[in-house]
Amino acid sequence: MSLDGLTNDPFADVGVRIAEPKSERRGWRGKRWDLGVGARGPRAKLVAITLPLTALLGAVAVLLPTGFAVRAPGPTADTLGMTPAGNLPLVAINGAPTFPTSGQLRLTTVSVSGGPIGPVMPMDVLYSWLSPRRSVAPVESVFPVGITREQQQQQSAAQMVTSQEAATAAALNELGFEIPVTMSVAGFPEQSLAESVLQEGDVLLELDGKPQDSFTGLLAALGEVTPGDEVTLTIQRDGEIILVPLTTGTATNNDGTTRAALGVFMHSDFVFPIDVQIQIENIGGPSAGTMFALAIIDRLTEVDELQGVPIAGTGAINADGQVLPIGGVRQKMHGALRDGAHWFLTPVANCNEVIGNIPRGLNVVAVSTLHDALEAVTAIGAGETDNLPGCVAP
Repeated sequence: MSLDGLTNDPFADVGVRIAEPKSERRGWRGKRWDLGVGARGPRAKLVAITLPLTALLGAVAVLLPTGFAVRAPGPTADTLGMTPAGNLPLVAINGAPTFPTSGQLRLTTVSVSGGPIGPVMPMDVLYSWLSPRRSVAPVESVFPVGITREQQQQQSAAQMVTSQEAATAAALNELGFEIPVTMSVAGFPEQSLAESVLQEGDVLLELDGKPQDSFTGLLAALGEVTPGDEVTLTIQRDGEIILVPLTTGTATNNDGTTRAALGVFMHSDFVFPIDVQIQIENIGGPSAGTMFALAIIDRLTEVDELQGVPIAGTGAINADGQVLPIGGVRQKMHGALRDGAHWFLTPVANCNEVIGNIPRGLNVVAVSTLHDALEAVTAIGAGETDNLPGCVAP
């Protein structure tokens, strides 16, 4: 083909260009790039050195642990079912009649990695950022600084034991049992007025001359006191009975109302009228309390509240039956749906995390007390769910 004519480019009609020599290829805006081709090119030597080094550093970075913790949906367990070994009920009750149950009451958990639990690699962090089932946070926002794996496990196990005791007390209180309890001072919140007059280990006997033998009774007595008023506590300290004047502070209930508070952390030793044993291993923390309490009630009542429906949920609980907020509710919702539950109970205080994150196919009911949770379970079992309270955006 002749190069004379309309164009000097014989390949112009098929859209192909002849490349310039690599050593002088034109770059942006017609500038020439000297790529240093050949053994003598300094840039080729630099590239030959830096490319393998960069690849090595990238490979090392991928294998190094990060400073993040990852939450993912953990296993669930039916509190009305059997232990994993299958030889014991997860909630065993002696000393009172029990009744057959149907359906499921599944406690939900979160699997956590990072910090003392174990390292999280960069690819895990990237995957977790992209997954709606997972969440990523700095390790220090999840675990206290300096805590070891053993300390974390011990703390989690202790919280589980306390949760089981509180769940038993709440359930039996809901059913009308009298639960005598010895209450002692376990510590003080910051800036508490009580710290100047009380000591850890003090056993509370009376408030304004009225005997106090249950946590519920103490709360009822404080409900009759105006916050800021002075009360007289009868306590036992080192074997002596002494009277201690104390100016009360203010506490906020779940419903936003206020009441008088002593400004102490109380440790309760319950005396239960029946024996409740909860058999569960490798699960820690306080967040299964509400589901334990519901299981105890279901086992002790002749009414079949669930009527065969599987329900999951979460929420710590106090002995007086208040359902308290927990962590990881987003992951727990996904775990519940994965294991066959289409109804999920959440503490009202966790609604800000629930809104916008409910997986498709799951119905969420917000509860603030054990009584609320029991009414919700009964309504779900009966199929009367139209008026159940969900989480509503403010």
